Amino acid sequence: MGEWPEATVSEGTGGSEPDRAAFLAFYQEAVSEVYGYFLYRCGDSTTAEDLTSETFLAAVRNLEDGRPAPLDIPWVIGVARHKLADHWRRRAREERLRDALEQDPVPDEDPWDVRLDQLRANEVLAALGPHHRLALTLRYVDGLPVSEVAELLGRTPNATEALLVRARTAYRRVYLEGEGGGHD
Repeated sequence: MGEWPEATVSEGTGGSEPDRAAFLAFYQEAVSEVYGYFLYRCGDSTTAEDLTSETFLAAVRNLEDGRPAPLDIPWVIGVARHKLADHWRRRAREERLRDALEQDPVPDEDPWDVRLDQLRANEVLAALGPHHRLALTLRYVDGLPVSEVAELLGRTPNATEALLVRARTAYRRVYLEGEGGGHD
């Protein structure tokens, strides 16, 4: 990608040098945070590097499209969460395709039960509405306390608790429907 794209970091600036400098300074500050976020969740440095690149490319595109955003860690981690979700969905599709194409007989004992449970959990999350998916991901995947989830969602802690209750109920309902059960 050699040269800096003609991006605008804030509206109406036309990609001036101070904006580029601000974004580059932000990048240098945030890149290790974003990389660490992915490495912790993927356990693979190559995947973490790829997803980090995708995240900052998406951030630049967002700014180029005239959608100014705060250049801060919570904002770029939000972009990273979307990239991670896309990565897991893509990987799940690839694994399902690979499994469908394999002709090997199924062993008596399936060592993939845990992995399949993870894939099922990702499928159920993907089937939820974005507000439920985001609340559950922040709370249970990222392990954030309710107060931080509330702050990121712009809600009160009580409203966030109520949202989490509804999100868990929706998750349970979608999970059971996929298992052939329809009861809560």
